[in-house]
Amino acid sequence: MDALASLAHGFAVALTLQNLGLAFVGCFLGTIIGALPGLGPSNGVAILIPLAFTLGLPATPAIILLTSVYYGAMYGGRISSILLNIPGDEPALMTTLDGHPMARKGQAGEALALSGIASFVGSLLATCGLVFLAPLLVRVALLFGPAEYFALFTLAFATLGGVASRNQAKSLIAAALGLGIALIGVDHQTGVPRFTFGNVHLYDGINFLVAIVGLFAISEVLLFLEHRGEGEHAPGKVALGRVTVPLAMLKRTWATMLRATGVGFLAGVLPGAGASLGSFIAYTLEKGLAGKGAGFGAGEPRGVAAPEAGNNAAAGGALVPMLALGVPGSGTTAVLLAMLLALNITPGPLLFQRNPDVVWGLIAALFIANVMLLLMNLPLVGLFVRVLRIPTRYLMPGVAMISFVGIYGISGSTFDLLEMIVFGVAGYLLRKLDVPLVPIILGILLGDQMEKNLRRALTISDGDWSILWGSWLAIAIWTLAIVGFLAPLVIGRFVRPKVKDTVAQ
Repeated sequence: MDALASLAHGFAVALTLQNLGLAFVGCFLGTIIGALPGLGPSNGVAILIPLAFTLGLPATPAIILLTSVYYGAMYGGRISSILLNIPGDEPALMTTLDGHPMARKGQAGEALALSGIASFVGSLLATCGLVFLAPLLVRVALLFGPAEYFALFTLAFATLGGVASRNQAKSLIAAALGLGIALIGVDHQTGVPRFTFGNVHLYDGINFLVAIVGLFAISEVLLFLEHRGEGEHAPGKVALGRVTVPLAMLKRTWATMLRATGVGFLAGVLPGAGASLGSFIAYTLEKGLAGKGAGFGAGEPRGVAAPEAGNNAAAGGALVPMLALGVPGSGTTAVLLAMLLALNITPGPLLFQRNPDVVWGLIAALFIANVMLLLMNLPLVGLFVRVLRIPTRYLMPGVAMISFVGIYGISGSTFDLLEMIVFGVAGYLLRKLDVPLVPIILGILLGDQMEKNLRRALTISDGDWSILWGSWLAIAIWTLAIVGFLAPLVIGRFVRPKVKDTVAQ
């Protein structure tokens, strides 16, 4: 009942003209970003962070805007998957299996409408799970000491690559780079400058917002300049038809949506599993339950409903560890975590006590955003399809402009702009080498807290390293970290080939 009372307070916070307007704008922009192949929610949220600061938004409206973009991008990824057979982002990959065949059979409108309803069901039920599960995790988090928090941060690094990670060595290198960047600045304990090379601008360390915008947004612009718009796609002659779902189709797929939501939510809550794995497991589960000859891969509606409900439920589930423990459950929530830290709001056990307006206003806004997205994605889907016709050469200059103006507006420092360009070039080179960027961001975000908790633990134990595994909770977390790091080496052998088969189809 406490959760329901807090949620009612959250609706009182969210139901203002400004917050409703920002949720609408976030949903609209997020759907467009998700529909454009290659951008995805992580890049979308990173690109719009400078805009939130440029507008001078307070904490609650700013985070409402960005989480609405997050949810909108998860919705929008299905549009290019169904119409072009090109997933807007990785979690929408499984939707191409049956979504595009439905479009080729003249059921594009039905597929888009069904995927929109499945996304709504997955997101809505996952947000309900967030309401009740996050406060429970807060109670567990009160058992954490410095050693347990150090183990928890290690768990985040070990598992954020996901079960389908292609190269754990590159993920490890990326995490090490992030932790190394986090060490730049004045040591909090000794007051000695580290890795500053005598430059006073680096005494305060690296601004993680500069790093995020550079690694994601600027590197995306550089990749576009390299390819000069090659591979741009536009919807062909696929007719949308009526964007409605027949009642018989809803009856066939409602149980699929519920099962996929449960699977996806669990995948989101578990660190590192993420929306991609949630979508894959949801589709595989439904295909297994249906048996051979069910028509999966040839335009089966359940093959559209399952991955869409699964990946949107995972998006809501990933917010649970971020809000309750301060540990992101996905790449996009890592970017959202950076936004909260930039607003001087620290996610974790005390967030629900110190900033109830922010956290419960955010959760209430997610419910509102879900309704907006459903109402927006059915009648306006034709508009979003037309957005796919906009050449990327017109979009990328806007991305660059927002990045430079936003970062300069945050700090007023030309040095930060130079830093952003350096991170952009580095992000471009790392993406060319297929090195993941999210562990770098995670290292920059969590490196400082990881170092502080390690020092506190060693101070308590008088230098005895065994304190790091001296409790049952720490041992459990270390075990999960080891299993999570090794899982891609074992399970990934089965997951990756099936994902490649999906792309081939």
